[in-house]
Amino acid sequence: MSQISFADAEYAGKRKKTRREVFLEEMELVVPWKALLKLIEPHYPVAGRGRRPYPMEAILRVHLMQNWFALRDPAMEEALYEIASLRTFARLSLTQAIPDETTILNFRHLLEDNDLNEDIVKLVNAHLARKGPPLKLGSIVDATIIAAPSSTKNSSGKRDPEMHQTQKGNQWHFGMKAHIAVDADSGLVHTVTTTAANESDVGQIADLLHGKEEQVWADSGYPGAAKRVARDDLQWHIACRPSDIAKLPDGRAKERIQKQEHRKASVRAKVEHPFRVIKRQFGLPKVKFKGLAKCCFPYSRCRRSFMSGWPPGWPRDPG
Repeated sequence: MSQISFADAEYAGKRKKTRREVFLEEMELVVPWKALLKLIEPHYPVAGRGRRPYPMEAILRVHLMQNWFALRDPAMEEALYEIASLRTFARLSLTQAIPDETTILNFRHLLEDNDLNEDIVKLVNAHLARKGPPLKLGSIVDATIIAAPSSTKNSSGKRDPEMHQTQKGNQWHFGMKAHIAVDADSGLVHTVTTTAANESDVGQIADLLHGKEEQVWADSGYPGAAKRVARDDLQWHIACRPSDIAKLPDGRAKERIQKQEHRKASVRAKVEHPFRVIKRQFGLPKVKFKGLAKCCFPYSRCRRSFMSGWPPGWPRDPG
């Protein structure tokens, strides 16, 4: 075992755990490390061909933290020097070499070049499906716009070719759109798709359902959703447009419809929680990398904050 630095020794003696430390402890227990390492190992460089590579598990942990905390490559390198909890999670020490931004970038490219990102998502979700609660009989669907840099002042002189602009209300946005479906009971995210921002919400409805639900909730951006899913046994709860309700004459009929819409909205509220986590906790109000395949699993079911509460049967420590 290597000798720890004075900084790491001082950090180990502190008393209070920060929220970052608690989160990393949760992820330590939740992520299927052995399965991920086995998946990446055939593609990872081995010693004897050029510079000796960093331990594969350390680089994987750095890569995941980069996605969880929305850090660019230079910022991730600096964070490893400055933040002891990140070094501890990555099993690195200041007495050893710290991965530089090029190493971090090359590992991300290794995953992209070998199409491992999707396999990683499937592994994590399959692991959590075995360990976590089963999906219930209802799904809630929604979409959010994630902005992308619209400037053309770059080396190519062009915007991100996979992004597009769209109008929402009276405001124009340029970027991508994340479509998600969550379990109506637990608030667990079970499906994610990404498109350019100008794609319609309802166009992704068939890809978002896991196939075992009996009820689906959605906002007014999903008109005609039932016609796009080849199932007759689904019960749809699509919100009415506020302008349509406002046109109704005052009376009991209008009040009854307003109460029905309030009940729908109380269920659909769970689908908004993951968007807050992505844009606030994970710092993704704007995309960090070019293309729709941004990172391993920013929306994966492995994050506890995507849930409205702790699933029944799960221990308190895992996320």
